[in-house]
Formats: sequence, C-alpha cells, structure tokens
Amino acid sequence: MGKLFVQAAVEGVADAAVTKRIVGHVGGQVSKIHVKKGKSNLRKNIRGYNDAARREPWLVLVDLDTEEDCPVALRNRWLLKPAPYLCFRIAVREVEAWLLADAESLARYLDVPQARIPRNPEGRADPKGDMVALARRSPRKELREGMAPAPGSGSNRRVGPAYSLQIGEYAETAWRPEVAAQHSDSLRRAIACLRRLVAGRGAAAA
Repeated sequence: MGKLFVQAAVEGVADAAVTKRIVGHVGGQVSKIHVKKGKSNLRKNIRGYNDAARREPWLVLVDLDTEEDCPVALRNRWLLKPAPYLCFRIAVREVEAWLLADAESLARYLDVPQARIPRNPEGRADPKGDMVALARRSPRKELREGMAPAPGSGSNRRVGPAYSLQIGEYAETAWRPEVAAQHSDSLRRAIACLRRLVAGRGAAAA
C-alpha cells in the first residue's frame, strides 16, 4: 500500500519543514503545502481548507502565540465544526516549542550544552526567542549569524536572515518527533491526529 498524501497549510517556512517531518514520521507524505506568510492569512482561508477536507486529508497548523490561554478557545474561534479529514492542530505556544522539546538533538545541532535548553518548552512565553538566544551561544558562526539578528539591526527584527532555512534544516534532518512528543502535549496530539488520518480513520480531536 502506498503512502497517503496530505495537503497542508501553515503560517511560515519553518512550520512547513516541521509539517513535512511529522507527516513523514507517521507514514504519510505532503503532496502540497500552502505557506500563507502569517496567521491572519491562514485564518482567511480556513473555511476553504475545511471544505476541501470533506474529501481529502488536510493538516492546518497554527501557533497559539499569546492571544489565547487555551488552544480550545482558539480552535473554537477559528472553526467550530472541523471536516472529517481535517487535522487542525495548534502548537503551544509556537512551533519552536516542538523543536526545543527534543533537547538532545537540538543541543547537538547548535553545539550548545543540553542544560541550557528549557525543560518545559510549552510553558515558555517565547519559544522562538529561546531558540534565537540559544543560537547566539553556538560556536558555529553560520548559525549565530544566520539565526540571530545582528546587533543594531533594529528591535522589529526578531530573527536572523537565515533563521527559517536553518530551522527547517534542523527539523528535516536531526529533529526526532517521537522524542519531542514526550515533552510536548500539543505535538503528541498532532501526531495522534495524523496517525488516524493516515490510517484512514478520519481526524477526530485528539
């Protein structure tokens, strides 16, 4: 039996890399991924994705960020009745928390002490900021300069010029979703949802 193809919609490039990795992890394959360049653009299209998921498998991945205390509140605000083949998943609070949750692999990739990586990434207010702070400490120049903004580059710039590219490289080559899921409940639920989808059982809330 061949792999089940899943279409996906995400906020940004880093989210796309994570999506490809977790879909592949459960035995599926992303056929097309829609990178919407922001949460507001993703929300504008949610009804269309949901309609499409009445006929074929879809994954929509969005960050909780700081706008809600509870993922359920955000989900209900976006979509009250998900279609049978829609995995609508929320990363608490950002997809970087899922990557931080595999501390051993991330420490090896950044070449930093594992003890510096937060032990409860879903409880952090700013996982992306945590990731950038870790990159600043890396002895690898390409990671320091690529993932962290240069001094004096302005307060509006949160990440470096190659942040999404390097995060994507880590997600696709070194990150272990099965390990990270042990320390991230929202990732565990996303994987469970995708497993049901790939098995042809629909995507009832996990």
